[in-house]
Amino acid sequence: MPSRSARRTQCEAEPAALSRRHLLALALGGLVPTLGRAQEVGRPVKLIVGFAPGGSADLIARLIAPRLSEALGSTVVVENRAGASGTLASAFVARSTPDGTTLLMGSQSPVIITPQTLRSSTFKPLSELVAVNTVGLTTQVIAVNPATGIKTLADLIAVARAKRLSLASAGTGGMTHVAIELLNRAAGGRVVHVPYKGSGPGINDMLARHVQGVVADLAPLLPFIQERRLVAVAVTSEKRFEFLPDVPTANETIPGLGATSWAGVLAPGATPTPVVARINAALVSVAAHEDVKAQLRKAGFIPSTMASPRDFQAFLAADFTRWGRVIKELDIVSDE
Repeated sequence: MPSRSARRTQCEAEPAALSRRHLLALALGGLVPTLGRAQEVGRPVKLIVGFAPGGSADLIARLIAPRLSEALGSTVVVENRAGASGTLASAFVARSTPDGTTLLMGSQSPVIITPQTLRSSTFKPLSELVAVNTVGLTTQVIAVNPATGIKTLADLIAVARAKRLSLASAGTGGMTHVAIELLNRAAGGRVVHVPYKGSGPGINDMLARHVQGVVADLAPLLPFIQERRLVAVAVTSEKRFEFLPDVPTANETIPGLGATSWAGVLAPGATPTPVVARINAALVSVAAHEDVKAQLRKAGFIPSTMASPRDFQAFLAADFTRWGRVIKELDIVSDE
């Protein structure tokens, strides 16, 4: 049996041991949230595209995904959710958990234009999505089959006034539809809008002479322009576009028909600012890679990021207001 002094020494040691165990437990307990956060950083990230594979948004998403995976330390998986002119995907991201693991590869039509043309939109883009940053800028092109004999936008309007003219779009309610309605107004209501489910089928029908022309993003049209299988009569960018310097802007003939087309990343609206900042830093680093820049240019995009997510958000708000007025003026309504 231990002596009284030994028992006293043991009793004094027990509180010290308990204290050390208590401190260790607190330290481990404090590490649990930290470890959890570290594991969250490594969770897969879904980059949602609102259109079928092969379009501009899908192309850009798949171009940046590998580099974005490296920058974020997480696997970035491209997921296509086509439907409702891209707004099905936008609404899905808007309703997703705002933790940085679900992002939208956005563009002007499904974020700015289509939500304002739908008779009943399922989400509010400016409040339920938050801007991260752009990746590149491009333009839409007004193009015709060479068999029409049309060389300029003025020719197109004159032909339409004389005998009507059909133009294909990538779908009802998007930016290509708005551009065609502006052309229709300039031509005295003689332009027939023929919507397709994507620009590809519309381009094919134009080449087959089922429609006389098309309004589409530059990317799918560029090879045909270079091969002279179609004639680019105008671009819808604010200024003449870098890859088509000899093609006039539509603005030069029809004031007001100028729009900056962009590809960019957005997150659910309630995503915390630090998470948005982390994704933005990764995206900016990706866009700065020379191989990414080269691939963007090959796809008809000028590499471009904005100074901050706040700048991109302000740009979206101004664009939303501007095109909202045009949509109401033209009375464009879509049931998609």
